[in-house]
Amino acid sequence: MRRSTFYLARLARGDRSLPLLAVRPHASPQTFKSVFNTLSASRSFATSVPKLSGSYTVTYVSPEGARKTVKAVDGDNLLELAHKNNIDLEGACECSLACSTCHVIVDPEYYDKLEEPTDEENDMLDLAFGLTDTSRLGCQVIMNKDLDGITVTLPSATRNMRVDGSKPTPH
Repeated sequence: MRRSTFYLARLARGDRSLPLLAVRPHASPQTFKSVFNTLSASRSFATSVPKLSGSYTVTYVSPEGARKTVKAVDGDNLLELAHKNNIDLEGACECSLACSTCHVIVDPEYYDKLEEPTDEENDMLDLAFGLTDTSRLGCQVIMNKDLDGITVTLPSATRNMRVDGSKPTPH
């Protein structure tokens, strides 16, 4: 999925936290004006965006073993999906790849279907509590058709340099 389509898809789902310039970083001023007018003219931006492809399932397993299955679409990451569905996955840095609090343990069946972690993600994973061979940061796992049915387990604890027990509220 092209980056501009990814941003438009997030806007279509109601994510207004993205700056308008993020929609198409190299677009002409006329394109920005067109997108701005579309956003201003209608509360329902989704009508001007192509239908989001995919309707996938993700199962989160709590440290106690409780399972919760949720729906996802192309471009969702596991951290934001957890927040939207009231799943206790911290994400202290809000997807900026600066912590390991969204650490998840991916089912081995799906781990090899993921893109290789970047050096930055591996650096953060080194700080994660309960690191395993199939550990990933939830903010870096982006849903696509190959991951439909993925199961991830939440570790029993996180390492948060902010304050023990303090959890930021998602925006």
